[in-house]
Amino acid sequence: MKRFLMHTLLPAALLLSVGAVQAGSHGHDAGASHPVKVHMPFVRLMPPGQPNTAAFMTLENTGGKDLAVVSAESGVSRVVELHTHTMHEGVMRMREIERIEVAAGARTELKPGGLHVMLIGLHEPLQEGQVVEVTLVYDDGSRQMIHAPVRDPGDMMPGQGHGHGMNH
Repeated sequence: MKRFLMHTLLPAALLLSVGAVQAGSHGHDAGASHPVKVHMPFVRLMPPGQPNTAAFMTLENTGGKDLAVVSAESGVSRVVELHTHTMHEGVMRMREIERIEVAAGARTELKPGGLHVMLIGLHEPLQEGQVVEVTLVYDDGSRQMIHAPVRDPGDMMPGQGHGHGMNH
């Protein structure tokens, strides 16, 4: 029986573990090895009854190739879209965009009043301190899951949202 386990199950376990490592390096969940580092992600806490909110963060491309976020996913809402704000005839308007560019060696800031990931049709109200999983999908096919705590932006001090962050 020991011989059976060693010759049959051990190689199968090794193959599964190699497959898991390869999946991480080929874009299924790039995590810490992804060239884009995510700094200070958070989801805006909204008043009760609001069906939509947004995720913000700073994306730093430490790689040598330009990348772009082309979509995002999250289980907390019906729809997830990439958005920006524009000024039109003195009125701030939000609109969906196709991509968020992250140039090689540069930072792209997703912030209130600018670029952001919109979470539309929340399945249930979010609570302050809750952690929301958001997966960023890049134009090279890679995927990067981040964990963004729900925060009241009024509680953030000026200058917060920059510097060291969570990259999962």
